[in-house]
Amino acid sequence: MPFMRRFGRPGLLGLAARTAVVAGTAGAVTGGMRAHQQRKAEAEYEQEQYEAAQQQAQIDASAQAAVAQQGPVPTAGAGVDLVGELQKLAALKDSGALSAEEFAAAKARLLG
Repeated sequence: MPFMRRFGRPGLLGLAARTAVVAGTAGAVTGGMRAHQQRKAEAEYEQEQYEAAQQQAQIDASAQAAVAQQGPVPTAGAGVDLVGELQKLAALKDSGALSAEEFAAAKARLLG
């Protein structure tokens, strides 16, 4: 008996095979897109961290320059307005030019 090819709708096996191919392709595309989005998010996060570190370095440099520009802080025995100097230091700390540690060190020099 000669082989007869069937025309029309695919059989159950053909339908299952087509569904498997479509599902596999969709899964691969979805996985690729998810991986791309994750890499993009990581790159953006790293860029933000780099920019924050650069900004902090600039703030630290300007604070050190401000402290160095003030020169040595005179002691209270030299007739300095102690309250005024402490207020200046507090203003520098509040503006972000001095960190808490730098403020404490300058205050200790002023008082000691």
